[in-house]
Amino acid sequence: MRKQTKKVIRIISAVLFVGYVLCMIYFLFFAESYGRVQDSGSVYHYNLHPFLEIRRFWRYRKQLGMFSVLINIFGNVVCFIPYGFMLPILSKEFRNGFLIVLSGFTISFAVEVIQLATRVGTFDVDDLILNTLGTVLGYFAFTICNKIRRNYYGKKI
Repeated sequence: MRKQTKKVIRIISAVLFVGYVLCMIYFLFFAESYGRVQDSGSVYHYNLHPFLEIRRFWRYRKQLGMFSVLINIFGNVVCFIPYGFMLPILSKEFRNGFLIVLSGFTISFAVEVIQLATRVGTFDVDDLILNTLGTVLGYFAFTICNKIRRNYYGKKI
């Protein structure tokens, strides 16, 4: 692959990544349709028991509706897949699997702490697990695509 093509891919990825981050900020902190309104009470909402909310959503899926289940469980995974996929494209330093997973977990943890502190959501350890899983899946997809690209264009890139 030519250097010019790589440069164009990185620029497009950077623009998409910025758009992705802005969308994430909106949905995580401001989207009222997803229950992200500021709580006027002084009670902090949190869950520190792994898989508790996942089990609860699955157990009560008929009462809550499948849309709520999909948004809560799969939405948390899907929304971090682009993070794990695009960051290694933007920075060679993030082509290390451990580093990308650690950074995905750290970003997710920061989001959960901000939601707890501002009472705009709930600190949920299940969200940390699901978001980190999304980062892993995104990095896995990047690894597969990168391997296909290297096989197609040769190893001298």
